Amino acid sequence: MQAIGIQDIVVTATRRATNLQDTPIAITAVTAEAMAQQGITGVADLTAVVPNAQFRKSQGSFGPGVETTIRGINQRDTSLASEPVVAFYLDDVYYPTLLGSNFDLLDIDHIEVLRGPQGTLFGRNSLAGAVNIVSSEPSTKDIKGRVEITTGSYARLDFRGSLNLPLSDNLALSVSGVAKKRTGYQKLLDFTCEMQRRGTPELAGSLPYSTTQNAPTAQFKQGDCTVGHLGGENVHAIRASTLWKPAPGIKITLTGDYTRDTSENAADTIVNIIPGRVSATVVSAANQFGVAYDARFVTGSPYSTYASYNDPIGAGTVIPGNAFYNGLKVNGVSVRGGARFSPNINLTNWGVSGKLSWDIAPSVNLLAVVSHRRMDETHAYDDDGSPLNVVLRANRFVEDYWTAEGRLSGKSSLADWVLGAFYFTADGLQHGSFISPQSAFQRLIDSQFDPTSKAVFGNVTVRPFGDRLGFVGGLRYSDDKKVVRFYNVLDTSPSASDTVFNITPKQTKLDWKAGVNFQATRHVLFYASAATGNSLPGFDPRPQQPSQIQQFDGNDDIAYEIGSKLDLFDRKLRLNLAAFYTDFKNWPTSISGSEALLDANGKPVPGNRALIPLPDGPPGSTQCSPVLVPAGTGISCLGRTYYVNQPAKIRGVEAEYTFNPIAGLLINGSVGYTKLTAPDISKRAVNQRQNTPFWTANSGIEYGWNIPALGGSVTPRLDWVFESSQVVGGTTTAFNNLLPARSVFNARLTYHNDKYGFSISGGATNLFDKAYYYNVFDSQALGSAYTEAQPAPPRQLYLTVEKRF
Repeated sequence: MQAIGIQDIVVTATRRATNLQDTPIAITAVTAEAMAQQGITGVADLTAVVPNAQFRKSQGSFGPGVETTIRGINQRDTSLASEPVVAFYLDDVYYPTLLGSNFDLLDIDHIEVLRGPQGTLFGRNSLAGAVNIVSSEPSTKDIKGRVEITTGSYARLDFRGSLNLPLSDNLALSVSGVAKKRTGYQKLLDFTCEMQRRGTPELAGSLPYSTTQNAPTAQFKQGDCTVGHLGGENVHAIRASTLWKPAPGIKITLTGDYTRDTSENAADTIVNIIPGRVSATVVSAANQFGVAYDARFVTGSPYSTYASYNDPIGAGTVIPGNAFYNGLKVNGVSVRGGARFSPNINLTNWGVSGKLSWDIAPSVNLLAVVSHRRMDETHAYDDDGSPLNVVLRANRFVEDYWTAEGRLSGKSSLADWVLGAFYFTADGLQHGSFISPQSAFQRLIDSQFDPTSKAVFGNVTVRPFGDRLGFVGGLRYSDDKKVVRFYNVLDTSPSASDTVFNITPKQTKLDWKAGVNFQATRHVLFYASAATGNSLPGFDPRPQQPSQIQQFDGNDDIAYEIGSKLDLFDRKLRLNLAAFYTDFKNWPTSISGSEALLDANGKPVPGNRALIPLPDGPPGSTQCSPVLVPAGTGISCLGRTYYVNQPAKIRGVEAEYTFNPIAGLLINGSVGYTKLTAPDISKRAVNQRQNTPFWTANSGIEYGWNIPALGGSVTPRLDWVFESSQVVGGTTTAFNNLLPARSVFNARLTYHNDKYGFSISGGATNLFDKAYYYNVFDSQALGSAYTEAQPAPPRQLYLTVEKRF
């Protein structure tokens, strides 16, 4: 049974090893032991422990990334054209893209989530915060390892293992690996089969079956119309690290890793369809099967979809009056109709790195890290969630990049300090296909994104009057640019609607940090700080015609924070408090809208028709949909996003607590509140806070019993995670513009055997089987007929067996 008193956690947030409670930054630190007990196996699980933050797998159209929000600042777009607002580091190596960043946590020592700008301490500037993942270092002392096997709902089978081998007194090797496989919790249903099974075959018209195996005969009736799944996993990863100590005070670490991910796409379902809001092209295609794109394609369950990832109209089909399905060819090859995409992602991510740590003096350390990585990822997405083709898209992203960082840090009775330099360069490309009968075109994308970032930074804490009072100062000079060669053309190119341009967003910036710390007692710390943050200027990453080429300024803010770190009642209660205020000089705001497809003269095709202005858009913006532009006009509507440069303010408070009143009993959790305000462009635009709840909270309780008769201990644990309601868009009627609040519970029971070093754990996630959505993609705001949502998994049971040696 554990002793009474909360244990120290050592973090490296200030680029030196310090006690969490002595570090004047809002940090959530999660140890490997805590992650195991709370069932945290990936970055997407961190929502359960970090206040004012959300981590989750990206919505299906954005591929296998992780969507991250910290203190009201978020980014969901995984395009290489976007700038991450949260910097991810794994063992001092920077990961620049959200794609593939939902790390499988291999042999992790602990994770640190830092909230607020961190540009004077970390190589890459971070507007909202940083996630610092620290692996267990190879050890030259002992042979040790672990093997963990998990089985559970949806045919889940996970394997994790690690091994540390001392090869000599100054050389060690560690290897870790993971293999995960699980069937998705959302069913892909054969629509025609399902209508037959439900006794409503007329709703399917003459739509073909997804597979001939589902076709009924006199002797065969449909029992299950499932033809696939979404939301499943199929991941294999391995990591190896070698530590060499050639001389006292010198450590050289070489690391390589490889990840292969062919998981199913994220679950996604249509929650609302506005009848009639599709183009004449879609209507004429649907008429071939005697159906309409309407509410018949809403399954009524978050755990099923009629998405087929296919186009039922074959290539070269001629439909009178339909400009899309008319057999047109590019270079003599038919490309329209008959599209076939996979509902599985295809990701390869690998990298190598070298790190030197040299204690050049008793209190001075030099750290240098060089790494090279390559990410190659392909995914497709069926926007409309039906067996018809309204919009289908596929993307391949490739990025090769090098990072180098050097830091010189020191400590004396007067000051702690760090000086650093950072370099990052990458070659990125996007190859995509956007197949849209809704807009009567197919677009091909072949764009390049080549960013370069250079920075020098320094941070110092000066204590002129002794250890109790410290003054913090930091500076950062960064030089960033991104060379963009954007190529987005119609398959009948050349066309007046082709979008081709070259731009190079760039800036040099001087950022700063200032603060003061007061150590009132050994276990009570107060601090206050102010720091600037910024991001590179951007542009519309998905223009569909020249009128949508738009640039906007980057984020520019000052973040103020006051906080305290308290260990009270003989270290039985730990309470960390913070209040923050982020003042954005500029906050680029996206506003969803639509516009008409334009001809070479900039007029709506086929003629100049007056369109209704978008109420909350910039001057000249319009709205367009089949409701506003009736069938027969010939006008096609395109979704578009408008960007407005404006100021904004974010205020909030947060608290983290750990309570250990008696031996064996542990209660921990956090609560956070965030509020964003901006000028009154319109009520809808001001409050459009997708995936940013006002309140977040989590709490867990566990108690460990030592049971001599069982040769070990039994520890039950219950966790609760809460997110308040949040605005999801400006036009969707599915949720009355609000995603409801939700409370979710997880439970776990662990038996640990002391003599043989093994444990058995059984648990449940989403214990009470609550149906809810992670996020909503309000396509109706872009003029589409549908709104999609990503359902969270239902209750899932699991059993884990772990052996350590």
